[in-house]
Amino acid sequence: MQVELPEKRYYGIGEVARAFDVNTSLIRFWEKEFDVLQPKKNAKGNRKFTPSDIQNLELIYHLVKERGFTLEGAKLHLKENRQKSLETYEIIRKMEWVKAELIKIKEQL
Repeated sequence: MQVELPEKRYYGIGEVARAFDVNTSLIRFWEKEFDVLQPKKNAKGNRKFTPSDIQNLELIYHLVKERGFTLEGAKLHLKENRQKSLETYEIIRKMEWVKAELIKIKEQL
């Protein structure tokens, strides 16, 4: 899944939820379940996600929604194989991008 967000330092929970096409409640739930997600909270309690939080959310979304891991399985996978998971996910993202570009070129012909 390609997440389309503008380059910013912080993203609101609504922006993040729209980018992932999920409810804000799911983002809040994942924040409680996964220790790698640590959004900043202001005095009112609004969550602000950094680009590293977005990258972690992309990995969690990939494991849970696309690959079908349970929450416990995704937590375990992230704890044991964190670096390998990130490398594999980056390769998948790049391949999907290349595929999308090739489809665009094919349509233009």
